[in-house]
Amino acid sequence: MAANLDIIFSALSDATRRQILTMLLEDDMAVTDVAEPFDMSLAAISKHLSVLTAAGLISQEKRGRVKWCRIEETALRDASAWMQGFGHFEAVNLDDFERFLEHELSE
Repeated sequence: MAANLDIIFSALSDATRRQILTMLLEDDMAVTDVAEPFDMSLAAISKHLSVLTAAGLISQEKRGRVKWCRIEETALRDASAWMQGFGHFEAVNLDDFERFLEHELSE
């Protein structure tokens, strides 16, 4: 599992790849559509897609002459399970924090 986590977190360490994953949450996309919003070559986008595919975060399939990308929704399960181990750190309730600050600043 550790090696798999290393590959996943390595793939997620790049902002472009995270943006690609966000785009793929909406729907499957052709590689050319994935590349459209980025100011980089199709070859560079293909390298990012290869990293995401190797990490198991997306899959690619050829439909006719077009290569399509799909997010693998279960791929982050191991990473999520590992991160939940840190769940004892509670999220900050911003409303409570705001009330606390108002109280402290008014004194």
